[in-house]
Amino acid sequence: MARAVRTTGKKRTKKSSSKIAKVKGKKAFRNYKQAIGYLFERTDYEKEKRLRYNVTTFNLARMKRLLSLLGNPHKKIHTVHIAGTKGKGSTATMLAKMLEANGYNVGLYTSPHVVHLHERITVNSQMINGSEMRELLNRIHAPVEKMSKANAPTFFEIMTALAFMYFIDKSVDIAVIETGLGGRLDSTNVIKPKVVGITSLSIDHQHQLGSSIASIAEEKAGVFKRGVPIVTVQQDPAAMRVLRSQAIAAEAPFSVTGSDIDFSHRFETSREHGPHTRICLTTPTSKFEHLRVPLHGKHQAINCGLALAMLDKLKAVGYEIDNAKAAEGLYEVSLAGRMEMIWDDPRIMIDAAHNAASIKALIQAIGQNIPYDSMVVIFGCNSDKDVRGMLEKLQYGADKVIFTRSNSAKAVSPDDLAEMYTEICGKMYQTAASLGQALQLAKSAVSKEDLICITGSFYLIGQAKIRFQPN
Repeated sequence: MARAVRTTGKKRTKKSSSKIAKVKGKKAFRNYKQAIGYLFERTDYEKEKRLRYNVTTFNLARMKRLLSLLGNPHKKIHTVHIAGTKGKGSTATMLAKMLEANGYNVGLYTSPHVVHLHERITVNSQMINGSEMRELLNRIHAPVEKMSKANAPTFFEIMTALAFMYFIDKSVDIAVIETGLGGRLDSTNVIKPKVVGITSLSIDHQHQLGSSIASIAEEKAGVFKRGVPIVTVQQDPAAMRVLRSQAIAAEAPFSVTGSDIDFSHRFETSREHGPHTRICLTTPTSKFEHLRVPLHGKHQAINCGLALAMLDKLKAVGYEIDNAKAAEGLYEVSLAGRMEMIWDDPRIMIDAAHNAASIKALIQAIGQNIPYDSMVVIFGCNSDKDVRGMLEKLQYGADKVIFTRSNSAKAVSPDDLAEMYTEICGKMYQTAASLGQALQLAKSAVSKEDLICITGSFYLIGQAKIRFQPN
């Protein structure tokens, strides 16, 4: 069972005594290339072009069987769980950094990654390394092979199990766990967390989660556990009704930033920090005043408020939190692929916005925080997204759009995007068969005061970041 929460403020310095047993005898993989090749051979629903969302494809019984063969590592760590449509990774990272600044040994599991698979599993902001990944895959190989081919674990299930195992190896005090797709059937939904956070809900993955905000909320609420406190942000009324109803059914305390929890935010500009947002959050046990949000945009202020509210819930169950240290940790947050400037001349920004609400938030945040004369948007997205919704929002910020495609099997063709964009607004556009060609077109159309923004897909921004990274 999980250890009791410490209330003395002392953080563990010794290695855990309940590690998963090491592999004995011959190892399956002699090197990292073999090990990672085995992982990538597994079924990966993130890459499936047409994905059914049901208990066959997303099967918690299969996940629980794998974890049982591994000694149930998820039951040997303390966790918090974050679900939602947008802002999960940002919220998770901000919460993890604030816990880390308070002296806790903090695991963080997020998805997808921008450039490197290892981004998904970190401890105290340090990614798992190649030798550690190879060793974990050696340890998980026999249990995976023990399961029938008809019930073989998927890529994401194996990655999730590896994260739990790694967090035990690293003796984490607490792990911040982000859901993958949905919540109810997600592989991470095997934990009994200390607190659950639900970020902003909007239409996304509608083929799997449903086309209404209420159906999406119901899937996300599937992570609620009996008696475990839930914190969320202001939501669409239909979504909020579902969340409240599900919280009551789970007999779980339910609170909302901006109503049950006193929360406010304001935009300002200073010589030291430039344009930024500050927030205030007050509870009976915490008071955070005028904290500077480390990431741009109103949406990130809302995410930051959720992270602070979750931190306060952890304080209520015995975690010793110093607010000043939490603020110091917050100010250190930076996040790849979120309004990240990857080149200076011309200015090129990448952002992982991949649904309509995120595109709208991105356009607003750029207008508020980044001075420019004209903005060229290089856009590509996947077919399982609300494509029309994204294009409708894109028209209000882009002076020029270049449609391209990522290297994802689910990528929508540039011609199809262009045809839909013409139906929506009739504005000018160009198409490019590749990101490289799109960048050539964009560079020929901008001056030093202009901005190129690449967005619409994690795959696309990942390609862009690799292209501009120093060797």
